[in-house]
Amino acid sequence: MPDRESGRDKPLYMISVAAELTGMHPQTLRVYEQKGLVNPGRSRGNTRLYSQADIDRLNLIARLTDEGINLAGVVRIIDMTERAEERDAEIDELRRKIRELEDQVHEYRMRERITALAPYDGASPKETLRALLDAPKE
Repeated sequence: MPDRESGRDKPLYMISVAAELTGMHPQTLRVYEQKGLVNPGRSRGNTRLYSQADIDRLNLIARLTDEGINLAGVVRIIDMTERAEERDAEIDELRRKIRELEDQVHEYRMRERITALAPYDGASPKETLRALLDAPKE
């Protein structure tokens, strides 16, 4: 879950500024909040504060409604987009874990190969190395 106090999610803009940035009426922003399309932060005095992510989301809503999509469709599109982004992040994390496991398997196989070349007979690594170096050459 993103940290609401940093980056794009930091609540910065009062409703009047958010309305100006999006070209929407403040009442429209209140309606969108009521319908759950946007969830601005609140100041200690309970003033709505919109983040850059909120502004981006409101601009997306404006583009979609300008294309003739009703609010129910907008909700569906936003939900599907967010779910796809979550899946993409999950896939990226799984790929990272797979690469990490592949590296571990490679390291394990290399150790197996090395061990097969110099079987362990209870001798110390130094003794084993000395025995290999002193072994007659073929």
